[in-house]
Amino acid sequence: MLDIKFIRENSDKVKEGIRKKGADFDIDYVIDLDEKRRNKIKEVDDMRAGQNAIADEIARMKSPEGRAEKIEESKATKVKLGDAEFELKAIEQEFSELMYKLPNLPLDDVPVGKDASENVVARKVGVLPEFDFEPKDHMALGVALDILDTEHAAKVTGARFAYFKREAVLLELALIQFTFATLTSGEKVKEIADSVADDYVSTPFIPVIPPVMIKPEVFRRMARLSDADKDERYYLPADDLYLVGSAEHTLGPLHMDETLDEAKLPIRYLGFSTSFRREAGSYGQDTKGVIRRHQFDKIEMESFGLPEHSIIEQDFFVACQEYLLKKLKIPYQVVMISTGDMGGPDARQIDIECWMPGEGKYRETHTADLMTDYQARRLNTKVRRKDGKTEFVHMNDATAFAIGRTLVAILENYQQEDGSVKIPDVLKQYMGGLEEIKR
Repeated sequence: MLDIKFIRENSDKVKEGIRKKGADFDIDYVIDLDEKRRNKIKEVDDMRAGQNAIADEIARMKSPEGRAEKIEESKATKVKLGDAEFELKAIEQEFSELMYKLPNLPLDDVPVGKDASENVVARKVGVLPEFDFEPKDHMALGVALDILDTEHAAKVTGARFAYFKREAVLLELALIQFTFATLTSGEKVKEIADSVADDYVSTPFIPVIPPVMIKPEVFRRMARLSDADKDERYYLPADDLYLVGSAEHTLGPLHMDETLDEAKLPIRYLGFSTSFRREAGSYGQDTKGVIRRHQFDKIEMESFGLPEHSIIEQDFFVACQEYLLKKLKIPYQVVMISTGDMGGPDARQIDIECWMPGEGKYRETHTADLMTDYQARRLNTKVRRKDGKTEFVHMNDATAFAIGRTLVAILENYQQEDGSVKIPDVLKQYMGGLEEIKR
């Protein structure tokens, strides 16, 4: 959430940032409600202090008449205090709900736009493959090779599910091993960090397999569960738990209500998990194939860092994504997401779209989200500076690989005229030396 003190002192800037995101909030009302809340807090505190003073007087009094009079006064004060506390609770609840709904403010370099049509391509990398034949899409390839099966999955589970079989499974496991071997290596992470800035901190990622279920309140504190997106989530009412839509949903709260030492930052995590999404807002989109499924596997990056490293840490995350894609030799483009298309908690969002020959266009495969202190403030995750002062950390998360979509990119970019698919060189060592997928 945003800092209410910042909102009070920079109301025009907040109004402009929220306007750029296409959100509709009455900031003046929020400020007035905060003033009312603070006045009510003072009133309650003063009444409590007064009640305590009366209790002390009663304890010292020896006159029965005086004690009786003060006891009556105490009872009257207690009633007034109860009313004031009830009013304060209602005000704080409304204030908290409003603060939770306020989106993060976009950074100055974020393109201003109403929707995805105004996203900006920052750069294109790689040469698009040229084929002497009509390239097939991933499902035509996958079915012919007997490695992707949505037909049986539909009978067993329903639409937007799939069986991965044979080499598709080996390819997924190879991607996982390749990613973890790269981003847990101090030497390789230093190479990536140095490409972003000289001597930028090169702390390797800590590998994690996080829980795939999360408590509703923690989900809300992550700013990933609201009235606007709750229909996208799978809920287990018997357990009062949600299934996560990404590993970062349970990586982010890993240090909630904790204060971290400055010397230990950044802390970087690399998490692998199965993820679940209803795809409630995607009716009719990608109903065939494995681009958009209810269940999918992802490798996610998450970091807790210092505010002054906030932006460069996101640049580092994007550099990690590009490093991995360059090793796979898959063409891609980096896209700066506009204010109207980015997520509510994001201060800056950068996507990567891989070239999909079967469709003849780029498709989104990676996202990098810079949250500044927006999530950390909700999660109460702080850093203790060397001088003893504390402040909220800044958080970044990003896709290392969305496995299904990456498999699609590999199948379509590495396909051969006979229907076989070559294995990217960097993955062969994780697939027992297998050179290609064929039948």
